[in-house]
Amino acid sequence: MRETLEKIKSEALLALSAPDAQIEELRIKYLGKKGELTAVLRGMGKLTPEERPVIGQLANDVRAEIEAKIEELSSAAKAKELENKLKSEKLDVTIPGEKTEIGHFHPLALVQRQLEDIFLGMGYSIVDGPEVELDYYNFQALNIPKDHPARDTQDTFYITENILLRSQTSPVQARVMEKTQPPIKIISPGRVYRSDAVDATHSPLFHQLEGLVIDKGITMGDLKGALEMFAKRMFGESTQIRFRPHHFPFTEPSAEVDVSCFLCGGKGCRFCKGEGWIEILGAGMVHPNVLRNCGIDPEVYSGFAFGLGVERIALLKYHIDDMRLLYENDVRFLNQF
Repeated sequence: MRETLEKIKSEALLALSAPDAQIEELRIKYLGKKGELTAVLRGMGKLTPEERPVIGQLANDVRAEIEAKIEELSSAAKAKELENKLKSEKLDVTIPGEKTEIGHFHPLALVQRQLEDIFLGMGYSIVDGPEVELDYYNFQALNIPKDHPARDTQDTFYITENILLRSQTSPVQARVMEKTQPPIKIISPGRVYRSDAVDATHSPLFHQLEGLVIDKGITMGDLKGALEMFAKRMFGESTQIRFRPHHFPFTEPSAEVDVSCFLCGGKGCRFCKGEGWIEILGAGMVHPNVLRNCGIDPEVYSGFAFGLGVERIALLKYHIDDMRLLYENDVRFLNQF
């Protein structure tokens, strides 16, 4: 058996030293489960107890030498393969790389973030609410019963008779007033929906930001002061505002709010259509019925509310004349901002 093991070792090492040696095939031939060395080891049971340790040690030495040779050849083959791969995949580091396009905020997101920063700086908190809303919070709690004509101008998309896509972010205010006792000072930005045909100034989906302040002794003067500060920070320190009487079911008294044209300074130009003023939002004192509906005593507390369209502010700020451009996702247009 000693001679057989020596013969296997010499044959294996000789075969592995050949230039065209198939390493894996030779490993299986000599060291595999059905290999020549394994076949010899199976016959060790016929040896005497004195011969077994001697032959076993010799068999281990033969296996170790063959394995070492196979490992040496495998490492050399891998190194050669890597060298060939590096040669064939040579990288020219002087070739200019491909430019990676980096995204940025959409103009609507830029405007909304600026609006939020302004009101956060004035002490307001940001509150969010569901876009799929109950008819009660979207209309009834805001002093707009089912037969009220104001619903015609806020026609929205109904899921059931009592569940709809909110037509304004005012339901967030109603939910906050229902759960929170004054003082309250919040803004509620978000998507809203109305059944409008798409044109240069209308869309069935748009964005609003509404504000609400409730406390003891709140007056129209507080509303005017808050909106003046907002207008100056948004459009420039020289900006002025004016109130025009209006009607909203959820505020009394109510007003449309204009800002002086920030291009011509109020003198009149193409941008403001020669009027010197640009309408930007609606506002007013919270109607007593709304306070009562939300569990707040109008004899003790008063408050004001305002709402503006984020798209409208974006159109004014960036001098865009068609709201549809904001939704078409044309990269050539969006790269300007």
